[in-house]
Amino acid sequence: MNPPTERSSEKITLGQYLAAIRSARGLTLRQVEEGTNKLISNAYLSQIENDKIQKPSPNLLHALATLYAVDYENLMELAGYIAATRGSTERHGRVATFSEVNLTDDEEAQLLRFLSFIRTEKGSS
Repeated sequence: MNPPTERSSEKITLGQYLAAIRSARGLTLRQVEEGTNKLISNAYLSQIENDKIQKPSPNLLHALATLYAVDYENLMELAGYIAATRGSTERHGRVATFSEVNLTDDEEAQLLRFLSFIRTEKGSS
């Protein structure tokens, strides 16, 4: 029998969020590098998206927030620079497509995994 998993406390990482937003915007890593005037290299962004770098500098987060048209405060929160500004019952989804839906951290993480799966399947057909 498999041990039970603790999925309800699973939170989306900064890297997962940035990867999902970049994908939703249809941008490649190189396009983001160009869009930030080479402030963020494609290799560095790849490391962030793969959670190898979990706390990039605030100025890099600002550049990404501007390019992706997302809330800078959200990125700062995900990177651990600021505390959550919303109570868990006041939470709104960070995933762009579901921005008006109250998503839990677990639901958000599951949606990102499912979206990644769908895109992988699409690419292999």
